[in-house]
Amino acid sequence: MTGGGRDLGRWFRRTNIHGIRFRLGLAMAAALLPILLFSAVQTQSGFQHQGEERRTDLQQAALRSASEARSQIDSTLVLLETLSPEADGFYCEPRLTALVGRIDSLQGLKRYNASGHLTCASQSSAVISDNPVTGTTVDHRPWFQRLRAGERVVVSRLDDLPETLLVAVRSERPLGGFEGAIIAEIPIASLQPSNDDPSLPPGSQTALINARGQILAATESQAFTFQSEAMPTALRLPRDENVSIFTASTAEGRRYDYAASRLVARDVYVVLGAPAQGVLSWARLNPIGSLLLPLGTWIVTFVSVMLLSERIVIRWLNYLERIAAIYTRGRFSVRPVQAEHAPAEIRNLARTLGTLGETISNRDRDLLDALDEKDALMREIHHRVKNNLQIISSLLSMQQRTVVDTAARAALGDTRQRITALALIYRTLYQSGDIRDADSQTFLNELVSQLVASESIRGPLVTSQVEADQIPIDPDRLAPVALWLVEALTNAQKHAFTGRGGHLVVRFRVMGDSSILEVQDDGPGLPEGEFTGVGRTLMDAFAKQLRGKAEIVAASGGGSVARLTFVTPRAPARPGQADD
Repeated sequence: MTGGGRDLGRWFRRTNIHGIRFRLGLAMAAALLPILLFSAVQTQSGFQHQGEERRTDLQQAALRSASEARSQIDSTLVLLETLSPEADGFYCEPRLTALVGRIDSLQGLKRYNASGHLTCASQSSAVISDNPVTGTTVDHRPWFQRLRAGERVVVSRLDDLPETLLVAVRSERPLGGFEGAIIAEIPIASLQPSNDDPSLPPGSQTALINARGQILAATESQAFTFQSEAMPTALRLPRDENVSIFTASTAEGRRYDYAASRLVARDVYVVLGAPAQGVLSWARLNPIGSLLLPLGTWIVTFVSVMLLSERIVIRWLNYLERIAAIYTRGRFSVRPVQAEHAPAEIRNLARTLGTLGETISNRDRDLLDALDEKDALMREIHHRVKNNLQIISSLLSMQQRTVVDTAARAALGDTRQRITALALIYRTLYQSGDIRDADSQTFLNELVSQLVASESIRGPLVTSQVEADQIPIDPDRLAPVALWLVEALTNAQKHAFTGRGGHLVVRFRVMGDSSILEVQDDGPGLPEGEFTGVGRTLMDAFAKQLRGKAEIVAASGGGSVARLTFVTPRAPARPGQADD
């Protein structure tokens, strides 16, 4: 396939049958279709008119050819009728010979008596297997029997003289009795119609045919050899008609239009044949003006509409579609500046699209400014809440130092630690990159470090280790997790590390939809059912708030493990952010 063919193929593959280009092309094609149909009707009418003209030309040519041949035969008949029976005798042969010599169209003259015996003949006459010496007669010949039966003129071709046409005239006695016949022999070639007539259609052929359909002479015999008895049937003309028009197929399967005209009585006919018009015969009319020009106009218009719509409309729509696709990806700074060279309607649409992009850009800028302002305010609020909680924690610390009762001091200390955990949440939020959630690993490290450090000042050394997975947690879920962890660490400090110190391990593992937070100490462990009170009640309450379960079990290497199993506290998805 050539380069142009490949380009055309790609163009047609890009053409959407539901698009503007194809619909516009169909509309234009439908608008021009009546012109094409009218041209087809005109062509069909011209085709039929030409067919009628061809048949008329054949009919007139057949009549002319028959008239020319008939005039020659008529002159022969006049000659024969003027030859009286008295011509028989000693001077008969010289007289007939002289007549044949003066008339070019005659080949010979003969006379027969009533019994069919030859009585006189010119010297140039052909032998018809009958002569006075052998005594052979022609009374058995069909043409002679027809004359004896009363016909005045008979024209026939003899089988033993295929190139000669015999014209026989009946001779009668004064009282009307059959006396014999006088015949003239005419070369068939002299009667053969010519196919050089300029009025004949191209490819026309001519022939002389007798009533039985036998070809006496023809320019092309195959054109008059039929598959059926079409010719003899068509030659049965009524007496008041001189010409017959019909169509038939030759033995070779070719269809011809024929015109047959009677030459003499019902014996010989002049037949003209011309190839019949086929399905594609309209091409011989005026194909450029009658059909091909409208068809070409229709095709050129359809293709022009398809190409021009691509140049004027479709390529600009595709350009605007690309701009819109860029907008859907959030890039509103791009403007359809190339559309300034497009048609006015497309240009207005491009300006509207550009205005839309600018409006969205301004709105996004205002929203981002508002979000930044809101973020700053939220950070300020978190900072203030954290400061207020620290103030409360400081006040509780001061109050704790003035309290003498040991239980009250412990209760104030526990409360202060809980407030410290909440303050740490707000500090983590306003210090993080996104104030809407906190990182689990960072928060747990800071909370454990702060709680362990605050208690280590007043007692033996406690070391800590944090093993935490990193996921973002929203503040609503982070608060119960932090408070549960405070209670677990407080429990370990009271029961595992009092008076001895030790090592503390905090683990946070995310396992799909569930997470586990563990606080493990290396203390002596807790007897079954010993850990009760407000701390355990709070731990259970925080676990229920997280849709989880809290338990304290013995560690495998000694000590105890406080375990919280709960639903993974995932942060809510951000707008435009896909879920993991």
